[in-house]
Amino acid sequence: MVDCLCRGFPERDRRYWIQALTRLSQRPAVAEFQKYGFALEKAGRIVGVVLTLYTRYRRQEGDETRCNLSSWSVDAEFRPYAIKLIAAVLKQRDVTYTNVSPAPATLKHNLALGFRLFSSGQFAFLPAFSSVQRSCRVLEARPDLAEMAMLPDSERYILSEHAALGCLSLICICDGVAFPFVLMPRRILRGLIPSYQVVYCRSLADLSRCAAAMGRFLLRSGILLCVVDAKEPIAGLFGWYRPNRGLKYFRGPRPPSLGDLTFTELVMFGP
Repeated sequence: MVDCLCRGFPERDRRYWIQALTRLSQRPAVAEFQKYGFALEKAGRIVGVVLTLYTRYRRQEGDETRCNLSSWSVDAEFRPYAIKLIAAVLKQRDVTYTNVSPAPATLKHNLALGFRLFSSGQFAFLPAFSSVQRSCRVLEARPDLAEMAMLPDSERYILSEHAALGCLSLICICDGVAFPFVLMPRRILRGLIPSYQVVYCRSLADLSRCAAAMGRFLLRSGILLCVVDAKEPIAGLFGWYRPNRGLKYFRGPRPPSLGDLTFTELVMFGP
């Protein structure tokens, strides 16, 4: 499987794929769904792969299952089977499927398979320059932090799991209410500028409300810039909208909210 992925994504080395599969092996299986994904085999040789990252979310309105489709690769001589490989995954009507890093060559296939855009651009912003919210403080989430009890179990799980994956998990307390955030380190502009990608917030309105306090917190480590998925400029944030950047697609009953990339390949597999 690693050999096939290396052929399909030559810009990634073997260590990347070994880490990706190792992290998948450490994730709990979700009900009857595949733990790793599907492979296309010919005479004992893997010639195609699609990885599936299933997550079940506990919500007040009922459980939700998402599947992030990742690393879709089929050797050139077997490309006619590529659609059949992905179609084998897309059988559950109650699952929301996402593709958060589509290759340009697969965009037509995405549309043909019923995928739709849920993010058409990205908003880069300087949180420290955003509108100030009074009575706001930011804490790094830790298991022994008393303020963790202000969050539901599902969000405490998201914060702790993503912190273990190298993300920065934060709790912003505003007027006695706790807001969770997860930020993933990344570099933009050809890897020259350190920044954070927002991979979890309840809403962009919450992000705008807490941005100034988070910005002051991030300044301690010298980070000025953050990026979040968006469809348009975000009120209350000081920055600029970049259309047609980081396109993200979904198929299923409900799209992920903007700013929610939890348990996707972008986080699970590392930079």
